[in-house]
Formats: sequence, C-alpha cells, structure tokens
Amino acid sequence: MFTGLVSELGQVESFDRNEQSAKLRIGCALAAGLTDGDSVAVNGVCLTAVDAGSEGFSADLSAETIERSTLADLVTGSRVNLELAMRLDDRLGGHIVQGHVDGVATVSATRDDGNGKVIEFSADAALLRYVVEKGPIAVDGVSLTVTKVTAASFSVSLIPETLERTNLTQVKTGDRVNLEVDLFAKYVEKLGRHDA
Repeated sequence: MFTGLVSELGQVESFDRNEQSAKLRIGCALAAGLTDGDSVAVNGVCLTAVDAGSEGFSADLSAETIERSTLADLVTGSRVNLELAMRLDDRLGGHIVQGHVDGVATVSATRDDGNGKVIEFSADAALLRYVVEKGPIAVDGVSLTVTKVTAASFSVSLIPETLERTNLTQVKTGDRVNLEVDLFAKYVEKLGRHDA
C-alpha cells in the first residue's frame, strides 16, 4: 500500500521487452534501502524490486501490467515517480493508493495557474464514474485532489511542491498517464449493487 506521496524521481536505465513481458531497470538513490522482493510504486504501478543495489533496482513487468498501464511507453532516460510501500507506523499524508492501476487517461489540456499548473485529463466513462470533485485520485502515482469533473474529463491543480517533486511538471497535451481511482468509491458501488 502507498500514499501517493512521491519519494524520489528515478530514471529509466534500460527497458527490455518481448511479446509478453518486459524488464525495467531504474536508477535511483532510494534503492539503497531496498531488498529484493520489496514493493515500489513506479508511476503508480506496484512493482516488485529485484537485483536491488545502491544505485538502482530492476522489476519484471507482466503482460497484464503492460496492457493496463503506460509503463510500456517508457524509454531509456524517462523520469519516473517512485514511492516505497508505506509502513504501518507511517503518516498517511496523501490517500490510500494500492498501486493497482485502473486505467489510462490522456492529457487534454494544461495551463499555468499562478505559480502552479492546471491539468485536464480525458478518461473513459467507466473510470470517471468513480471521480468526484474534491475527491482523491492518483495520477502516475501522485495523490491529487480533483478540482473539476465533466462527462468526459477531470482536472487537477498542481502546486509548486508537486511540480518540483514529480514528473507531472513535464506532461503535455496527448501524453498518457496511469490512473487509480478511489478504492472506497469502488467498494461503495459494489456494495450498493448487492444490496439492491
């Protein structure tokens, strides 16, 4: 489990892919505290660290991970949001994030907003049903608050701290991002269906 508060920006050192799977190598300082088998969120996707060393770690990507996320879009040099799994005695500074991507959204517009930035994302109606104004959402693993929702999109406002600590500062119209909607919204919907 994660909080959506990015620990570090890592850099893709290699990405080897075949038809059904892939292996990713990421350079980062936080790898010094990793043990093989530890969970790390990479752009919001929970991966298992292997070959962890003082300067980086590797992770195997299944066909399911490649199909459901944007990790297949990564190339050598890509900057990725990293977060270590939370400990039970940690503060929950963001919101509960599982690292299980629900789908992909596309950046439909960006604009400066004072010293911050507003980003609008288009997404499938099947995902947007779980998105509410002022509710939480994880975009590429970053815990954000939704500021506006329409029938086809939602928007978030990024403060300077978020822009400095995450790769969202680089996004532009047409870019794809990983999306994880609020876990509780999905449970409420399911419970409501069974009670009907």
